[in-house]
Amino acid sequence: MRILVKIGGAHLNDASPIAQAVGAARAVGHQILLVHGGGDQLRDWSQRLGRDDQYVQGLRVTDKETARLVTAVLGGEVNCEMVKTFCAQGVPAVGLTGADANLFSAEPRQSPKGLGFVGEIRSVRPELLETLLAADLTPLIASIAPRIGASKDPFYNINADEVVGPLAQAIGAQAILFLTAVEGVQNAAGKTIKTLDKDQARDLTEAGVIKGGMLPKTRAGFAALDACPDALVKIAPAMGPESILAALGEGTGTSFVSRKNSAQSFPTSALGAPS
Repeated sequence: MRILVKIGGAHLNDASPIAQAVGAARAVGHQILLVHGGGDQLRDWSQRLGRDDQYVQGLRVTDKETARLVTAVLGGEVNCEMVKTFCAQGVPAVGLTGADANLFSAEPRQSPKGLGFVGEIRSVRPELLETLLAADLTPLIASIAPRIGASKDPFYNINADEVVGPLAQAIGAQAILFLTAVEGVQNAAGKTIKTLDKDQARDLTEAGVIKGGMLPKTRAGFAALDACPDALVKIAPAMGPESILAALGEGTGTSFVSRKNSAQSFPTSALGAPS
């Protein structure tokens, strides 16, 4: 099975557990691609440099100097450290940004205003990913990209959650996992919801139950489902060396579904086994 995994900055200070989880999934025949952000690491470097972070609707305002910092941290330190950790764990990994073989390009995000060099994906060329997967390598993809035709612009900062849908569609992902520090989307009673459709998500958002960092994750989850309607799309916990295989099975995390009471098309027996 071809699986696209997204992880955030909270799991990048020590990437060993996620590397072990990728290794366990590869060992049973799955192909893994991983997209990462690095918000925690960016905040740390901003503080070290005496810079104040600014946000608009949860998105980092990225002027030219901040864009250079984003490139250095996400495409440099974070990505390189991940590659080193994965390879040390026996997972042959290759670090990428959107610039590599024009993997994906950015266009300036139009809304909300005043974000600077914050982008959204304009196009995807998956040929490099196909080549790497055919060579049994694991791509680790930082969420930065150039703007085509604007060579003097810095790299654009793209929300890592929003990279997932277009990439998953381009490479035909069969499972899309947003691995987080929580068990999944919770209801008003604090219990993890097994399946979530858009109507439920709207109601929980209006009630203030889905809020904060879970808002962009749920939006990204439904965007990924729209892009890959036949894929398993989940928010699941990134805990332990079996987290990817656990997320493929029933009973872990929250699955995004197109309508109430709909079930995933993957039989449980197939989810933990190679495609």
